[in-house]
Amino acid sequence: MNIVRTTLIDSIHAALGRSRVVVLAGPRQCGKTTLARQFLSEDSINYFDLEDPASLARLEEPMTALRSLAGLVVIDEVQRRPDLFPVLRVLADRNPLPARFLILGSASGELLRQTSESLAGRMETILIGGFTLGELGAQAEPALWLRGGFPLSYLAAQEADSLAWRKNFIRTLLERDLPQWGVRVPAVALHRFWTMLAHYHGQTWNAAEPARALGVSESTMRRHLDLLTDAFMVRQLQPWHANLSKRQVKSPKIYVRDSGLLHELLGVSTDKALLNHPKVGASWEGFVIEQVLTNEPHDEAFFWATHQGAEIDLILRQGDRLLGVECKRTDVPRLTPSIRTALADLGLERVAVVYPGDKQYSLTDKVEAVPLQKLGSGERIFLS
Repeated sequence: MNIVRTTLIDSIHAALGRSRVVVLAGPRQCGKTTLARQFLSEDSINYFDLEDPASLARLEEPMTALRSLAGLVVIDEVQRRPDLFPVLRVLADRNPLPARFLILGSASGELLRQTSESLAGRMETILIGGFTLGELGAQAEPALWLRGGFPLSYLAAQEADSLAWRKNFIRTLLERDLPQWGVRVPAVALHRFWTMLAHYHGQTWNAAEPARALGVSESTMRRHLDLLTDAFMVRQLQPWHANLSKRQVKSPKIYVRDSGLLHELLGVSTDKALLNHPKVGASWEGFVIEQVLTNEPHDEAFFWATHQGAEIDLILRQGDRLLGVECKRTDVPRLTPSIRTALADLGLERVAVVYPGDKQYSLTDKVEAVPLQKLGSGERIFLS
């Protein structure tokens, strides 16, 4: 199956047209290299894959290797050579500019810190993940939810092949990739932590309980969490704080970003097992949140909750607009007290209640039930 990621390709084209350096960042195996090869053949002298010894040898003297190149230059797995960033800054400042750079990386935290420090004012960052409903269509939802969006997992011929790929991906990330990025945590310890984290999926984070269970300090738990966040494996959804008298939740909510990896960590391998699992609601919520964040333009994303029980799963800030999203795995969504409270207390412009049905209808003038399949047709939930 050949899936053309048209929206991402258009975004990269636009970014290369206006920026000297474009950073394409995302998890391992999510399709960054395939996208880059839409712009430049891997056989080109302008293509550097830093997992290829030949490319590494060519970049022994990076200024000499890169200075004479013209047009588009692609550098894949750039996190393996952070010393390239000062060189790229010099090359990006030339006038006239003979080359633009598309650089690909897998470790978000350190990569984005390095690029923002070295390439400030010269670069544009595009974050990507696996396949989305918008790319595959609404009919793909059951398989995409179960298998996740990593291309080789989603496109596997059989469920057993998809499951085997995910098992191997987790093992390779922990045993090979993270150590190559400078992580000095035993793979077994990180795997135990990640598995425990899967059972916290969709909950607010409290380091004390997992720290006690694993016999380590809370600061160690926080470092482990940040490691997996930097590798694009975990999303820490931060809380929105309004100026209210109510006590509001101040800890982030935790999600395993790819639903297929979540299910592997939970021991879920079939549709039936997923639908009977106690985390099915939390899994669906995380799946919907990832689809919405990919589909809907936004400047920042949060959740909101009070200690009195009011909560909104997702808040999108679009300029000075605040928009709410509730994820309800139910046949007939209804207006809840939480939604009423959030509308009154936060000044939300609109709230979309995303559910697995097929009809869109209004609950109030500001609240609308929206089928998840709408995202599969590429339509926006909120109109500008």
